[in-house]
Amino acid sequence: MNGEDPQERPEQIRSIINGLERYNPQAAEVLEAYLQQQCEEKFCDCNANRALLKLYQLNPDRIKDEVITNILVKAMTQFPSPQFDLSLHLLSPSHSNPGPNSTSDLAEAVSKLRVLNSQLEGAQYARFWATLDSDDIYADLTTDIAGFEELIRLRIAQLVSQAYREVQTSVLEGWLGLDGEEAVKKFVVEACGWKVGDEGIVQIPKNPDNEAKKTEIREDVTVDMFSRVIKRSWEDNA
Repeated sequence: MNGEDPQERPEQIRSIINGLERYNPQAAEVLEAYLQQQCEEKFCDCNANRALLKLYQLNPDRIKDEVITNILVKAMTQFPSPQFDLSLHLLSPSHSNPGPNSTSDLAEAVSKLRVLNSQLEGAQYARFWATLDSDDIYADLTTDIAGFEELIRLRIAQLVSQAYREVQTSVLEGWLGLDGEEAVKKFVVEACGWKVGDEGIVQIPKNPDNEAKKTEIREDVTVDMFSRVIKRSWEDNA
């Protein structure tokens, strides 16, 4: 998953973000349309989306709240990564921090997305799903991103596969936000290609990340090195 330089990026967008056109206010409409394409086709171009936020920064009259929240949600799907924070830092304080100086509901929406992102970054997956289901506003904030929950589950599964060879289905049920053992089995078999063994143990194929590696530590210390240390110690004492 390459959210910084995706292969889906068209040449027109490449020209905008790599040239002076990225400072042209008219380019915002093109980048907004491209963001919509990302939302519908389940890929992410964080570089292009940050260029759009920069245009909003330079042209506040063009800001669209829904576009900003969609950019943050797309960045969130790239966890664990700095993409969400990089996008967040391009927002003005009145948009990123709820309080007396905030100018719209955007600050409150951004605050809620920060909570979700923090939980994903901290691998608090069960808490993430509980938070997502706790308020209808989360459904509103993620509704434009096609397959949002599926994208999150696949990313969690990828991270799990980097650390485990076996996991209980009951544990994955909480991590993946699925209801029931059968739903977990269906997901891990069909979406991940894993196997479910006896007693609900999910078996994850060996890969370079979860494979136990033998570590051999060698210290090349010669007699000559010891003699120099002993000689220096004797000279210091003398």
